[in-house]
Amino acid sequence: MTQRWAYLGPEGTFTEAAVSAILGRVDAAVELVPMGGVSAVLEALRSGEVEAGCVPLENSVEGAVPLTQDELTHGQPLTVHAEAFVPVTFDLLVRPGTTLADIRTVGSHPHGHAQVRDFLAAELPGVDIVVTTSTAAAAALVADGEIDAAAAAPVAGIRYRLDTLVGDIGMVRDAVTRFVLLRTPGTPPPPPTGNDRTSFIVSVNNEPGTLLSVLAEIAGRGINMTRLESRPTRSRLGEYVFLIDADGHIADPAMADMVAALIRRSALMRWLGSYPRMAGTNVPAPSFATAQTYDAAVQSVSRILAVNDPGPVTS
Repeated sequence: MTQRWAYLGPEGTFTEAAVSAILGRVDAAVELVPMGGVSAVLEALRSGEVEAGCVPLENSVEGAVPLTQDELTHGQPLTVHAEAFVPVTFDLLVRPGTTLADIRTVGSHPHGHAQVRDFLAAELPGVDIVVTTSTAAAAALVADGEIDAAAAAPVAGIRYRLDTLVGDIGMVRDAVTRFVLLRTPGTPPPPPTGNDRTSFIVSVNNEPGTLLSVLAEIAGRGINMTRLESRPTRSRLGEYVFLIDADGHIADPAMADMVAALIRRSALMRWLGSYPRMAGTNVPAPSFATAQTYDAAVQSVSRILAVNDPGPVTS
């Protein structure tokens, strides 16, 4: 059967490039469905309208995408099954014949505006900033004549038959956005590849040392943590939950042992998934945390128990 995957649309977004990259790694018939916002993508997924949804998670310049982080933290549970990293290049897109002097309004996604603010301040001071749900949505508004220019991906110019007035206007030339493919719980995680990432959310009491105790459970098992971000609990000002990424797969003995420890501590709020890592490689586990070391330790404990087994208790 053909699956339906939603993504942050319209056509011509960086998210379309991300979901297309993920699609290239799976053996399945998929129909791509553009949606008008991150929340719309995830609502379609949660309602069963689509089987998967692709949304941006974080950017190398602006950091986390708050709406996605909050949906994963506070919305109905979802799990990550794949990721993609897309280079982000912004062009100033206009209708044919438009000059810099003609531009009074520039549209883009909030992260897009943040990455082109230096260019706008230097070349287009005083223009009105229009915030759109995606960079491609801004390009569509330009094509419809509603705004004068868009800071968007070059592919959006092709999609909407716009001209690139100025190319590569972002502050950082090597900016990258990380996207994730989400599914509803119940779908088994992808099998381990040896270069995987595990994501989860922890919640601890607002007391001295509680977060440190969680981090100790991670470090003590030789697991390399790659991301730690806080989001408000929404219950009280100054209290937070923590979103964590770490090298490894839930099938790895060290990761499974760590997750079990967080469950025992009542600290694991949500397990978000284990999935292939698409950028970089896992930091090698220290010698005390390899699968072979775990197996050897279990066997050693079994021998100790066998030697010291007093036999059945008799009265």
